[in-house]
Amino acid sequence: MIFRERTDVSEAKEMFLDGIRGIDRTEVLPARSAIGRILSTSILAPRNVPHYRRSAMDGFAVRSVDLIGASPTNPVMLQITDEIMEGTCVPVNTGDYVPDNADAVLMMEDTTSIGDMIEIRAQVHPGKNVGEIGEDVRKNEIIFNKSHILRPCDIAVLASLGISEVKVYSRPVVAIVPTGNDLLPLPGDEEPAPGKTLDINSLMIGEYVEKWGGTARYCDIVPEDEKLIEEAIKANIDTDMIVVSGGTSVGERDFVPAVVEKLGKKLVHGVGLSPGKPTALGIVENVPVLCMPGYPAAGLVALFVFGKPALRKSGNIPDIPDTTVKARLSGKILSREGYVSYARVILEGDIARPLMTAGAGILSSIAKSDGFVIIPENVEGCEEGSEVDVVLIE
Repeated sequence: MIFRERTDVSEAKEMFLDGIRGIDRTEVLPARSAIGRILSTSILAPRNVPHYRRSAMDGFAVRSVDLIGASPTNPVMLQITDEIMEGTCVPVNTGDYVPDNADAVLMMEDTTSIGDMIEIRAQVHPGKNVGEIGEDVRKNEIIFNKSHILRPCDIAVLASLGISEVKVYSRPVVAIVPTGNDLLPLPGDEEPAPGKTLDINSLMIGEYVEKWGGTARYCDIVPEDEKLIEEAIKANIDTDMIVVSGGTSVGERDFVPAVVEKLGKKLVHGVGLSPGKPTALGIVENVPVLCMPGYPAAGLVALFVFGKPALRKSGNIPDIPDTTVKARLSGKILSREGYVSYARVILEGDIARPLMTAGAGILSSIAKSDGFVIIPENVEGCEEGSEVDVVLIE
């Protein structure tokens, strides 16, 4: 496979992302349905939390001044009543309102009950075990900034403030266009005839699009015909991103990069990525178009390297670092000079065992592996026994 030029991965990614603008569509959702969504505005607290002075312990609300000098040799006795005054205390449970005249809560464990009195052998300072008004959240405080990803704990905070709806960015819509005369649609209950292949790439791409915060639009399989590919891209120009699977190499029926160039701007065709060299990137009417190889493993690597950050930028989704673990290689990994190589490994405790360092079409090697060892273009492989970072496939 010969490419007239090969663009560095970092350069290709920068060119692609520079042409992407975040969507401005928003929607209002019930807060309980918004986990994982991105706030399109900052949220201010409409009230204090707590909105009253509350006890942080089970015990007795007291006036700290009444306990000055209390010690094991000089215990202080307080009367148990239902109001606070000199020499009295009021029983409280965790979360209870602390009477206005009390300035501290004495833990139950620090007292001894004697009839309707309690004996205290230690002093307490003002504010002890008392949650003041606004201690958790202050009224008009910024709770969450714009572009914050909502988590379950955030939904609980919103509920404590009486906020039942939030304004979030709409999910970016990603059109998935499979190409190839050999492809058959799913489900494939029967074994395909020789020379035919099930369209598993669309399923794989769509699942990752949904996982990463987008909405997948599945398109019909497009034959290897320049005009039909052009029509398919035009039909999906209303989306936020288009992923075309297959037809990106340099064969006589690989029309996809040429179609992108005809309709808009082809940024690159051929990148220093292994597997994934035939990847092409472009922009058509302000819509980013990722043209990924039809070989599943190569396509998946291209999707991870280019599709994931593009989708995040389009959806105003903050960049989240990949999960990485340290491991020691049980065998040598070879890499291609001038290419960023994604080597598949299986993790066995803190040992990384190379699974399949070649074979762009072998998807099962991805499914069987736990992650990638990413080898920079200027590094000639990794030796057995070396410590490496493994990027988990999640």
